[in-house]
Order: sequence, then structure tokens, then C-alpha cells
Amino acid sequence: MASIRELKGRIGSVSTSEKITGAMKMISSAKMHKAMQALQRVEPFRQQIQSTIDNLLSADSKYTSPLTQQRPIHNVGIILLGSDEGLCGAFNMLLFKRMLETIQREREDNGEDTAFVLYPVGKKVQAASRKLSLSGVTVVELPYMTAKSDGDKIKQMCDEITRQYLGGEIDKVEIVFMEFLSIGRQSLATRTMLPVIAETNENTTEGKPYLFEPDVATIFDEVLPLSVLATLQESICQNRASEQAARVLAMQSANDNAKKLREELQLEYNKLRQQSITNELLDILGGKVDG
Repeated sequence: MASIRELKGRIGSVSTSEKITGAMKMISSAKMHKAMQALQRVEPFRQQIQSTIDNLLSADSKYTSPLTQQRPIHNVGIILLGSDEGLCGAFNMLLFKRMLETIQREREDNGEDTAFVLYPVGKKVQAASRKLSLSGVTVVELPYMTAKSDGDKIKQMCDEITRQYLGGEIDKVEIVFMEFLSIGRQSLATRTMLPVIAETNENTTEGKPYLFEPDVATIFDEVLPLSVLATLQESICQNRASEQAARVLAMQSANDNAKKLREELQLEYNKLRQQSITNELLDILGGKVDG
């Protein structure tokens, strides 16, 4: 049984941990709301771009773009979004597991000889990717890109991967990320970045003629690259908000556990202290009896 001094030390240590986890929860909550604001700015933009793409692809036009062409898939690029920091529960582990499931699914759909280029973003998933020993999977780390990179770095990454796609080095690009649904709910998601495809949209008017101004080629050449960039930007914003939400929940759970442990230790300390006081009183009143 622990002594009173040991229990007092443990109570102090647990109380300190409780204060730390509480502070980290507040910091993560502030970062989460900032990430949510960024998501609220980029999400309508991507949705509007996607709506435009859906209507353009469903229109009766003869123009085609290399960014929309479906071709036989031999090489798949996977952008794996993660976090630079830990203490966010199973966030990175779940994303890494979804990436492995995506590789398995692509091989089932396109053949076991399908090759993959993995682009991990975030220190945690980069560290896990270095230990990956799957045949046919090449890990490419982009040194300028982190989980906290700004818009210029995101565009640089988007342009680099798009050049590889147009050059035939990869035939398809998938993004694996965590979709932010609410503070208490996030969902694993996989989104196709290239080629640009039409999403299901009830507002598209397939087969109806369009009047293009200035011309189809100019509109496609402007909108398609914007669609690719917006898809990557929104996925990153979704992942950042989800990361902070996961960290808030993890810190809340740790704070609750610390509080419960502190109360249990305090109860045990009080019992020992009461027992010690009772023994001292008995010694004073009745004297100590030596056996």
C-alpha cells in the first residue's frame, strides 16, 4: 500500500497533468474554429467550381482536356494527408489504414501489377510511410509541404502532381483525408483529384445545348486547373479541422481520466490520513501496547 507521502506526490502529478490537458484542449479548440472558418471559405468555392465542371462535362461540346481523359490505369498517385503533431488519438493510424485499403481496392480493380506513388503530407504519416514495405509502392516526400503549409505551397504541390499526371507518370490521383462533419464526428474519405470527373448533380442539364463565351477551350482551360486546386485545398482544410477536432476529443478524454484518477487518489489519501489520525489518538488515549 502506498504511503501518505507517495499518494500526495501522485495527486500533485495528476493535478498538473489535468491542468495541461485542459489547456491543450482549449488551444486545440481555438485552432479547430480557425480551421473551420478556413473550410467555410473554401468549401463553397469548390462546390461552385464542381457545379460548373458538371455542367460543362454534361454539355453538348466537342472539347476534351487531358485533365478529364480516362485512360488505362497502371500508376496511381495517392496523397495521404496526416498531421505534424500527435496527441490526436487514432487520427493518423486510421488515415494510414485507409491508404492501405485504397491500394488494395485499386489493385483489385486494375490488376495486381498496378504501381503506386505515395505522397505523405504530415510528419506522422511520413514516419509511418518510411517503414512501408509493400512491393510496387514508391514513397515520395515533398520537402516543402507540411500539414500546416499555406496556399502557395499547396498550389506548388498541386502543380507538380498535375505535371506528372499530364506527363503520363501517373494515371490517377487519389486523396486520402479525414472529412469534417461536426466537432464530434469525422469520417474517412477518399476523393479523386485527377482525372477531373463529374459528380452526381441533379442540377446538371445533360444533352442541352450551351452557348460558350468566349469559347469552350478557353473556359475549360481556366476552370479545370481551378477544380484540381480547389479539390486539394478543400481536402486539406477538411483534414486540418478534423485533426483539431480529434485532438479536442482526445484531450477531453485525457482530462476526464485525470480528474477521475485524482479523485480516487484523493479518496485513498483521505482514508490513510484518517487512519493515521485514529492510530495516533488511540496511542495517546490508551498507550502503545508492545507485543
